Amino acid sequence: METPELPYPRRILLAVTGLTPQVVTETLYALRRRGDQALPTEIHLLSTADGIERARLTLLSDEPGWFHRLRRDYALPAMRFDESCLHVLEDGAGRALTDIRTESDNIAAADTITDWIRHLTDDDASQLHVSLAGGRKSMGFYAGYALSLYGRPQDQLSHVLAMPPYESYPDFFYPTPASRIIYTTGADSRPLDTKAAAVTLADIPFVRLRQNLPKTLLKGRARFSHVVDAAQSSLTQPKLTIDLERRSIQAGGLSLTLAPTQLAFLAWFARRRLAQAPALCCPSDGVSEPDYAAAYLSKYMKIIGAMGDGDRTQERLRHGMDKAFFEQTKSKLHRRIDDLLGHAAGPYLIGHDGGRPRRFGLTLPPEAIRFGRIEG
Repeated sequence: METPELPYPRRILLAVTGLTPQVVTETLYALRRRGDQALPTEIHLLSTADGIERARLTLLSDEPGWFHRLRRDYALPAMRFDESCLHVLEDGAGRALTDIRTESDNIAAADTITDWIRHLTDDDASQLHVSLAGGRKSMGFYAGYALSLYGRPQDQLSHVLAMPPYESYPDFFYPTPASRIIYTTGADSRPLDTKAAAVTLADIPFVRLRQNLPKTLLKGRARFSHVVDAAQSSLTQPKLTIDLERRSIQAGGLSLTLAPTQLAFLAWFARRRLAQAPALCCPSDGVSEPDYAAAYLSKYMKIIGAMGDGDRTQERLRHGMDKAFFEQTKSKLHRRIDDLLGHAAGPYLIGHDGGRPRRFGLTLPPEAIRFGRIEG
């Protein structure tokens, strides 16, 4: 007998709205029908300055206070939703957006929405439910795309809809348990009973790309376009560029500066891969490899230059490269690449064939490797 899954202790509803704050109450009404475990423990709302003001006045005020009414009407459990949960979209200069019309407005909205979704998916004990029914179409697109970039297995995406003739009426917020009469607008205005309304919630499947993102983009604020580029790079053929002059590499579309010892190690293996040379065994305990040391030092001296201080490294490798140097340098290199790329690091690491003795080499195809102005 399977044990039923327990709900996440922190369940977040994020609604991206325009001038229709009803999205929040309609979504809560629909989730209530799925049971208390589907209801959020906190709610956040993203909108323009005008949209946030409408939400404050219609949802959180004492009157009409439609969020509070909904909770009373259907005895909903406590959930955090107050003015601190209303977030205004800002432009590049930090000014509140009143609308999203220009290219710069769209860029700013995309960056803010992306950062909020990154932030709200940072807690492993949380579940995020994004509603994209409100706001301009571009806002819904950015919300759905950002959740695809950062979403985890437990996260959800949905669209709520009030069925005709109740959709888009400013006085309709949810189907009420008792009769309440509202009137349609226009010349053919007619009464409607909100008790008879129907609200549907459509779950939207989405592709989850979080595991392909570099770790750096999971931790800090990043432009929407940069996150998209990183995700795209992880889905395309890996490419490695080694720039000995700048002591850096470019992998997965991102740049990384490396210490000379680590860069020389990678350049050594990259040059062997370009030459399609056989994989190398790790030096045996107590048996140093003079050929390894000579090949490695030729790369190392190119990096530090004639004026560089390579005495310490040269002295350590004077009798050849031992197992400790090989393993320690490889581990430090892998750690730096993994910190940058996370799950996307694999193609850029020095792998082994799994046999005994293990043979190490880059698995990137030769055509995916290039050097900068100074050849390795």
